[in-house]
Amino acid sequence: MPALVKRLVIGRAMRSEELGETLLPKRLALPIFASDPLSSVAYATQEILLVLTLGGLAYLHFTPWIAAAVVALMAVVVLSYRQVVYAYPSGGGSYEVASTNLGPSAGLVVAASLLVDYVMTVAVSVASGVDNIISALPALNDYRVLLAVGFVALLTAINLRGVRESGKTFAAPTYLFIGGVLIMVITGLIRYALGDPPVSETAAYGITPQKSDTHLAGLALVMLVLRAFSSGCTALTGVEAISNGVPAFRKPKSKNAAATLVAMGVIAVVMFVGVTTLALITKVHITDDACRLTGLDGDCASYTQRTVIAQVAAAVFGGEHSVGFFFIQAATALVLILAANTAFNGFPMLASILAKDRFLPHQLHNRGDRLAFSNGILALAVVAAALLWGFKANVTSLIHLYILGVFTSFTLSQLGMVRHWNQELATEHDPVVRRRHHSTRAINTLGACVTGLVLLIVLVTKFTEGAWLAVLAATLLWLMMRGIRRHYDTTSAELAVEDAHAELVSPSRVLAIVLVSRLHKPTMRALAYARASHPDRLEALTVSVDRDEAAALRESWDEYGIDVPLKVIDSPYREVTRPVVEYVRAIRRDSPRDIIAVFIPEYVVGHWWENLLHNQSALWLKSRLLFTPGVMVTSVPWQLTSSAHANHPARRAPGSVRRGEPQHPRAGAGRSHGTGHD
Repeated sequence: MPALVKRLVIGRAMRSEELGETLLPKRLALPIFASDPLSSVAYATQEILLVLTLGGLAYLHFTPWIAAAVVALMAVVVLSYRQVVYAYPSGGGSYEVASTNLGPSAGLVVAASLLVDYVMTVAVSVASGVDNIISALPALNDYRVLLAVGFVALLTAINLRGVRESGKTFAAPTYLFIGGVLIMVITGLIRYALGDPPVSETAAYGITPQKSDTHLAGLALVMLVLRAFSSGCTALTGVEAISNGVPAFRKPKSKNAAATLVAMGVIAVVMFVGVTTLALITKVHITDDACRLTGLDGDCASYTQRTVIAQVAAAVFGGEHSVGFFFIQAATALVLILAANTAFNGFPMLASILAKDRFLPHQLHNRGDRLAFSNGILALAVVAAALLWGFKANVTSLIHLYILGVFTSFTLSQLGMVRHWNQELATEHDPVVRRRHHSTRAINTLGACVTGLVLLIVLVTKFTEGAWLAVLAATLLWLMMRGIRRHYDTTSAELAVEDAHAELVSPSRVLAIVLVSRLHKPTMRALAYARASHPDRLEALTVSVDRDEAAALRESWDEYGIDVPLKVIDSPYREVTRPVVEYVRAIRRDSPRDIIAVFIPEYVVGHWWENLLHNQSALWLKSRLLFTPGVMVTSVPWQLTSSAHANHPARRAPGSVRRGEPQHPRAGAGRSHGTGHD
């Protein structure tokens, strides 16, 4: 059954040779790698307005200037990453640039920042998508968290099917969203030009500043504007994903990736400017904490506000019941949820590169049945779902943890590119090529300065509001990756073969010990297998927790005439593991050049509940023996009838085995100790 469900959800397994068939044309690469920055126009304008209204309506006139600064920053970042795509087409993106030019530590800072940011991309995108669903269907507000976690599970299943399949799934919603927003912008601007400007549902609402008796000026005003700008910079999240995904493009990879990057930048800027312009025309008013007066006494009842894009759509298309409004809300909610796909592609790919460089567990470098990095996809889904659950899928709470990581990677990668061009110029003598390198270096220098300034602004304005959690997470991740690399390096050095002939020297003797619980077929098979290995000495070992049972076992042993000596160890405290381990270690101490092979008979059962009917103490015994140098542990399985039935090809996947409880090395199973008869 699990194999059937997996096949239905993920699809048939693909051969490694089919990897080339998963490469993407530009029309599919755009929705896969650019859905995050394209969809961020749905909340970037809203984040600017939310911050400016902290001071009251009087400060909304800063919105066009802040939006212009965001657009300029987008242009600089897109141009800078075009250079990365051409200079480093292997898919490492910012991590590879920083590692190569600034050193491994700087590369790890970029990697840790991006991994945290990818997690936040999933959480914020899904939460924002759920917000837009609730804007159209307010009755779903009580199910916000369940909806968010459910969408993460759905995205996980789609991405496990492979990059190309997820691209086909996400292409239509992304293009519908782009088309819908552009139609809304054009319609709104035409109405405005004809003298019939659309008006939002909150245009007549007033906003009371947090400190009504204070007029912001000087440093306070600067901080308000900078904070609004840093919130608006969420429009840039995900821009670097294309530079990380160059290997997924069709050839010529760098050229196609660069073209997709430019197309993404142009579309994102047009939509962002359009939505911001319409928000100002329709006089959208939105705050973090909205309430309505319920009487003359000034009582205030809280209510759920519609998102900015929802209010604009309702104003442009003629109300909340219009077809255009529901289309925009459906497309926005869908693309915001699917925007998390940018992270579902970027996170596993970056994790795979880090695993290859031994900074993360090797399992993250392996491809799954559909040639996707399945372990990375699952890891991202689990952490993002936990965040959504912990922060109750609230965009405002999650947004403060956002974008810090992406601007860290922006800044360090641009600094790395500046150093890269300096190294190229040091060896290049062709005047034409040198002029081109000077131009690209100037672009990357500007990008480093601008993104560095934005990083400082984001850090200052958002640190106390929750960004410190992102900083802490990235720091812990950085330390963890260094620790993993140190472990792998130490292990490699310890396992390296220096003298092959010395390592191949045979041990003085091999002592085989078969652990016995009772005299039954599994025991006989273990004895036969141990004898077939031709050890220098063979003996059977049992632990006596009941003298009568031990005597009965010895009597049966002699009665069957088994020519293997049976060693009985008394255990007055009814322990099994410690007496065996101490006996084996004592032999090891007396003969340190000998190898001890311990054979443990075990059942193989076909159902999970059958494992509950057999005690698990032998598992501890095996784990303890594995820590003893010079000791080899071998499990000798005995398949029960239920295991053969469960392993039938029609019911189970090829190669699937269910292991049951290893049998215990003692003379009988004492009922009083909860071990049960096997």
